[in-house]
Amino acid sequence: MPARRLTRRAALALFAAPSAGGAAVAAEDPAGDPAWAALRQGGIALFRHAQAPGGGDPPGMRLGACETQRNLDETGRAQARRIGAEFRRRGIAVGAVLTSAWCRAQETAELAFPGAVRPEPAFDSFFGNRAAEPEHTAAARRILLAWEGPGALLATTHQVNITALTGLFPASGEAIVLQRQDGALAVVGRIRP
Repeated sequence: MPARRLTRRAALALFAAPSAGGAAVAAEDPAGDPAWAALRQGGIALFRHAQAPGGGDPPGMRLGACETQRNLDETGRAQARRIGAEFRRRGIAVGAVLTSAWCRAQETAELAFPGAVRPEPAFDSFFGNRAAEPEHTAAARRILLAWEGPGALLATTHQVNITALTGLFPASGEAIVLQRQDGALAVVGRIRP
C-alpha cells in the first residue's frame, strides 16, 4: 500500500469536514502545530514502532522471545529516544503508554517513556492473521474512545493496526495524533520521527 502524505493544511481541511462521527476541528498549538496542541489537551498518539529492518517476522517467531523476532536496529533505538526527548522538551504530560506484545513495539515505548509501559493485546499486530483485524481494531477503538486522561494516551503498535484505525500509513517511529470528538476519533496531525 503506498504511503499517504498530507500537508498540514490538507489534513486540517480533510478532517475539519463533517463526517459520520461528527465534525472534527483541530485545536491550534501556540507554535502552530495542531498535533502537539491535541496532546497537550489529553489527546492520543498511535506510534508505529521505531525502525526495525525487514517486514513481518521470521518463521518461528514467538512472543516473549525477542531473538525470534524482527527487532529495532540502532537507528530505531535512536528514533525511540528522540520521541521521548521531544515529549519531555515540549512538556507533554503522558497519562499512559500502551504497547503491543512484540519486542520492537515494547522496546520503542520503553526507550521513549521508561517505566511507563503497559502491554495491551488490542494493539498486538495482526499482520500474520488478517482475520483478527476486526476484533483488534474494535478493541483498540474502544480503548481510545474511553480515554479521559489525565495526560496524553500513547500506544506503540504496528503499521497494520494504525492503518486499520486511521486509513493512514505511518513511517517507522511516526505517530498519528487523534482526538475524541462527538463519539469518534479524529486525526489532527502526524509527528514524524
